[in-house]
Amino acid sequence: MAKINIPEGEGMEAKRIWQLAPHLGAAMGAMGEAVYAQTSLSVREREVARMRVAQLNECHV
Repeated sequence: MAKINIPEGEGMEAKRIWQLAPHLGAAMGAMGEAVYAQTSLSVREREVARMRVAQLNECHV
């Protein structure tokens, strides 16, 4: 359950959350583009890094 008030409306919860600060959506899109499209890491290296970050944050992979 989210710890913020999510605006009511149509669409998925994630889309409605981004409506709270739409300027951050553009920044996150740019970061995703840099990480996934403009990287020198192979897919395997990137996934190992992603799994390690999840492990450090105590997320189940």
